[in-house]
Amino acid sequence: MNRDEHVFTIRETVLPTDPDSVLHIVVSTGFFNAEEIQIAVELVDENLQKGAEKSGYHFVFMECKDEVMGYSCYGRIPGTLTSYDLYWIAIGKRWQRLGLGHRMMTATEERIRAAGGHQIFIETSSTDLYHPTHVFYEHCRYSLDHVFPDFYAPGDSKYVYVKRLVESSEPVEPGSAD
Repeated sequence: MNRDEHVFTIRETVLPTDPDSVLHIVVSTGFFNAEEIQIAVELVDENLQKGAEKSGYHFVFMECKDEVMGYSCYGRIPGTLTSYDLYWIAIGKRWQRLGLGHRMMTATEERIRAAGGHQIFIETSSTDLYHPTHVFYEHCRYSLDHVFPDFYAPGDSKYVYVKRLVESSEPVEPGSAD
């Protein structure tokens, strides 16, 4: 399978079928436990019920024909002006290794930048299972910013990656982000 063989589209609107699509994607990766899978679906449901602004959960979906290939979920960190969390980014197992994760990351970063975001934070596990995830984030120019030892469980630290979209130490006035 070659990435050039597939034409994909990007959408931001959450559809009623997306909770099932997200469930399929996160289960197919083999990375997430039952509680994490439940949370992924709950965020989609919350967006469907409240909308992106009220829920704080914004989505980017990548589709080929009628199949959701991957998605991301992000939101502004409450109490901040320009800091965003990337809560989820996942590509379905059959679509991995085609460069789609990088395309999804770029599409997500573009939307965060357009919303006035200056920096993006990503939290992930330190376990060996997540080593490919760490490599992916670093390849996307995220830097490991902080480690919280034994955060998730003994021997499973929380890694916090950050990417600065805007290099500035200038104060930002509320509502002035372009």
